[in-house]
Amino acid sequence: MTIDSPTLGGRLQGWPPFIRELDATLSVHSQYVLSGNLYDSFLTPQADGGPAGLLPLRALLWETLRTSGASFMAVYDPVDGLQIISGGAGDEESTRAAERLLGKIKAEEKPSLEGLTRHLAAVARPKEDIRAAFVIDSASRIARTPTDLEPAERDFFRFCAKLSRTARPVRVTGPRPKPLYNPILWLVERPGDLPPWLTTDNENVREITIPRPHLGDRQETARLLARAFGVTDVETDEVAAAACDAFAEQADGLTLQSMIEVTRLAKERGVDLADLPDAVRTYKLGVLDNPWSRGHLRRRVLDGEKRVPERVIGQPQAVTKTLDILKRAVLGLSGAQATRSGSRPRGVLFFAGPTGTGKTELAKAITELVFGDESAYLRFDMSEFSGEGSGDRLIGSPPGYVGHEAGGELTNAVREDPFRVILFDEIEKAHPRILDKFLQILEDGRLTDGRGNTVHFSEAILIFTSNLGMYVPGRDLTTRDASPYGAPDRVQNITPGMSYDEVEQRIKSAVADHFTEVLNRPELLNRFGDNIVVFDFISAEAAHKIFDLQFANICRRVTEEHRLVLAVKGNALETLREWCTEELDKGGRGIGMALESHFVNPLARALFDRELVSDEKVTVTGIRREGSIVHLDLQ
Repeated sequence: MTIDSPTLGGRLQGWPPFIRELDATLSVHSQYVLSGNLYDSFLTPQADGGPAGLLPLRALLWETLRTSGASFMAVYDPVDGLQIISGGAGDEESTRAAERLLGKIKAEEKPSLEGLTRHLAAVARPKEDIRAAFVIDSASRIARTPTDLEPAERDFFRFCAKLSRTARPVRVTGPRPKPLYNPILWLVERPGDLPPWLTTDNENVREITIPRPHLGDRQETARLLARAFGVTDVETDEVAAAACDAFAEQADGLTLQSMIEVTRLAKERGVDLADLPDAVRTYKLGVLDNPWSRGHLRRRVLDGEKRVPERVIGQPQAVTKTLDILKRAVLGLSGAQATRSGSRPRGVLFFAGPTGTGKTELAKAITELVFGDESAYLRFDMSEFSGEGSGDRLIGSPPGYVGHEAGGELTNAVREDPFRVILFDEIEKAHPRILDKFLQILEDGRLTDGRGNTVHFSEAILIFTSNLGMYVPGRDLTTRDASPYGAPDRVQNITPGMSYDEVEQRIKSAVADHFTEVLNRPELLNRFGDNIVVFDFISAEAAHKIFDLQFANICRRVTEEHRLVLAVKGNALETLREWCTEELDKGGRGIGMALESHFVNPLARALFDRELVSDEKVTVTGIRREGSIVHLDLQ
């Protein structure tokens, strides 16, 4: 491809911003530290005004320096050694210029740090007016650690620091005759990979971060790649243009080089231009099978409208809203109102309300609906993440810390299986700094782990549970004493008997106050949006249904374990029912705890004293309390 060489007044118009920054400052900086998106391809204009082309970084740097009159560019990396890039194999003048400054370079020569020092000095302080550049690729690998240098490494970087201040500008005839430095370009993964004293307070060294491509770059690249599908003029083809825009949006977070790889993957699998988003999903996740595209999933969710209310009892509003959000996820319409929604999680739910009302049970029911196995969900008890540093468990420790190689529990699990339900239980107990990690997941559908790998959450359903809103800080402290620990008393915000509308309004208000006033994270609350699902207190009618269900489970377990037929006479059963459902504020979990205390424990005591015979019928004829101890009369 032919590269544009614009006049000095409009140099490099349309080229990547970081290239224009480098080009514009060659007269004042002798060294540059380039970090960030080093291994991408970059859009570069052509001289004839045609569509831009894509160049890797080395080629882009050379084309930039060549337009400034550089005769050659030397490139060193620890693997390939020293190479010379010039105008071409037939450009003898460039070859001679390189030999005059650096001497005869042997193929794949790997100079020592001492030899590299001589080459750098020859380029930065040339004895002749020869414009050139020196690129040190993979510079992060030169030092074992930038803060604990070996003697040879320390001497090398000391020399480079001094060289940045003693470099000599060079005048040459051509498009830029004014003095310019022969730059030394360090390519590093992170700026901190070089000794900090090399760049700190050193105005001769300029640090430039190469960003990932923005939407406009991805759209232009998608139009270039459309040629692979036989589309030569995207602008006149509305269908192709829409497909390219969808491809660019779905490729959010990817490099342009990754978009090239996605196109190759699509061609290999026989995917059309319109189906490129599916190829992006395969490229990101590494999974060919997409559970969300299975035809039976829609039928399962429709069946769930009957089965889930039978499992999560007494929560019709919460179940209906949850199933609506799930249907939206199945249809791929989550976040459809946003300009870019393709990379966000499939679904986000925030379950709030009294304890024991079915929040975790509903999460299991959703998992069973989608994946056929309620145990397939991934659960994190956020009370275990109350410390500021505990977030490393989720994404992995940063480089240099113990356990860095192991990665994070959350990121590893999602990388292994991106199609899953992830439950974050009691989210309000997590440290506020950990909550910040969810911003990127909820907005962009991705998270970078401690090893620098990107994990995508675009096919996951995220469920957050919380007991926020049950109690709120006391408002009128003049009539209410502070607690013994100096904190204001908490008052009950919602009580059994309130209408669902009032419970919902109070809990949502308390959740909003917690995120905005207590945590100062209103942006996180905005990411949840209207996906806050409020659970009501268990009603008396629902409590009886839960009691019957849990009592039946106990009888079935006795039959399975001991082949006994267990029965309870009417009066005893009604007494037990009354005892177990008298405290509805504890929810279904409270009913289960009461059943265990009032029935399972005395039943185990009574059966333990008997000789059990298979197929024997055991009948509970009476139940009575003596203090805190419950006794059963068996027949």
